Amino acid sequence: MTATAATDPLFEATGSVEVNRARLAYREQGAGEPVVFVHGGLSDLRTWEKQLPVIGQSYRAISYSRRYARPNSDIDPGSDDQMLPHVDDLAAFLRAVDAAPAHLVGNSWGGFICLLTARRHPELVRSLVVEEPPVIPLVIGAGARPQPAAITRGLLRHRAATLATLRWGGRSVVPLQKAFRRGDDEQALETFVHGALGKEAYERLPEARKQQMRDNLSALKAQMLGAGFPPLTDDDVRRIRTPTLLLTGEHSPTFLLRLTDVLERLLPLARQVEIPAASHVMHEENPAAVNRAILDFLDWQRRDASGASRPIAIASAASGLTAGRPTDES
Repeated sequence: MTATAATDPLFEATGSVEVNRARLAYREQGAGEPVVFVHGGLSDLRTWEKQLPVIGQSYRAISYSRRYARPNSDIDPGSDDQMLPHVDDLAAFLRAVDAAPAHLVGNSWGGFICLLTARRHPELVRSLVVEEPPVIPLVIGAGARPQPAAITRGLLRHRAATLATLRWGGRSVVPLQKAFRRGDDEQALETFVHGALGKEAYERLPEARKQQMRDNLSALKAQMLGAGFPPLTDDDVRRIRTPTLLLTGEHSPTFLLRLTDVLERLLPLARQVEIPAASHVMHEENPAAVNRAILDFLDWQRRDASGASRPIAIASAASGLTAGRPTDES
């Protein structure tokens, strides 16, 4: 790990637990029903520093660093970083820290991990809050390359999401893979973040956050040059019967917004809320709005235990948030 990561004060108060032959660092605050935060790529447990104190006032808030994320051991050069081992890790982590069943909150790759955990281990999950999970296999297939048959199905079922994802792949994924292969990791980082956040959002990031991205860049490199995403079908998503809050950023990339629209249509118990003045890392860009949305959703479930049997209805208007967004897909 880098000297910056090793000396960051946010790591000084962490505990750790060993799961699946990996040691994972974590922090927690508060008591009550557990709320476990799962970070995305180019991140670690530090990304949730504005959530733990607020959510921890009413719940047991826990953030952990996934395997290969700081301050955990780095991935070996040339190795692949597949998603399903992270799903196994999350399930084992919940058991190891006595946090099951938990409310899961995930950003990006972490949100995808949360969805798969709810699908594979429903007994471990009370509810889901996911920020723009890149459920790319729904529209272009699993693996590292778009699959022609899957694209055809995607165009028939989720046309806008499929086209937006293909455009994003051509503009962002292809050039960042080329940059990684020629050893220009800094260019690859900027290309990825510009594609996920937008150039202006990246430029606004504080230097400490950019350094956190550099600290965790090797795992992204392993993912982008590896075997790609695991399979995920429409039917897989329909079988997730966990109450779910889908959060999107007002300024997020189109392909992530369209993929979230697909999830809202497929998930039986889902509600979508837009976070204003934010992009893909909305919990950092507008933490107050994200925290309000999470607490509204969790408190609604706690007040009305029968709510899982009817459509999600959180107090988004009272929080100043936007519920849903028009879509051009049927």
